[in-house]
Amino acid sequence: MTTDSHTRSPRAATARFAAEPIESGGTPESVWSGHTAFPHLDVHTCPELLVVAPHPDDEVLGVGALASELAARGVPVSILSVTDGEASHPDSPTVTPTELAERRRTESLRAADRLGLPAATPLGLPDGRVADHETDLATTIAGHLRPGAWCAAPFRHDGHPDHEAAGRAAADAARRSGAVLIEYPVWLWHWSRPGDPSVPWHRARTFHPTRHRQRCKRDAVSEFTSQITDLSPAPADRAILPRHVLDRLLRDHETVFVP
Repeated sequence: MTTDSHTRSPRAATARFAAEPIESGGTPESVWSGHTAFPHLDVHTCPELLVVAPHPDDEVLGVGALASELAARGVPVSILSVTDGEASHPDSPTVTPTELAERRRTESLRAADRLGLPAATPLGLPDGRVADHETDLATTIAGHLRPGAWCAAPFRHDGHPDHEAAGRAAADAARRSGAVLIEYPVWLWHWSRPGDPSVPWHRARTFHPTRHRQRCKRDAVSEFTSQITDLSPAPADRAILPRHVLDRLLRDHETVFVP
């Protein structure tokens, strides 16, 4: 899948993300409300799904309800966890990167259970440095894909460098294998705004999960305690996913970009 000509470069997206610290609040969900109704995503054409998650939790935040619904229908679903997310709190005075990685792997396993999904396969790439391993990652992803399969990966202009690198690798893998790439935004909702001309909204599609799937997703997200709560009162231990971030990611629908 090629990038639309009007879409800004990855550098532009990462710069905008970097300019909007999490504590700044970003674009409130109240601003997005009413602006995320896109054409329906036809999930009946999906023969199998591979979810590429740059960090343990992205698979749930991006397409957790979609993956859960497909699995419940008998569609084979698998997950690749690119990193262990050990760098989410680099200056933490209370937890080491090794301890955090172990904790996040456990959280991901519990979240998968909440959604009726298989455990993610950890790839162990260094958190924060996925771009350094992009070529090898593309080869690994391609090895898990078959022609016609859906590959759900982060939007290649999501703003977070690891997300964009994982998205590019998945796009390359999908092209090589004949899979269908669908891209899920996570941090785009933080730094972008409705009608942003740098975003290919014409490719956006909406998945409306049942209320049961919505509850399952919320329950799954609640397992990521290292990310949604402060690790300690120390400033370096503040939550990566505070309430205002979760409000944008726990809507009653999920959005993806299709080819």
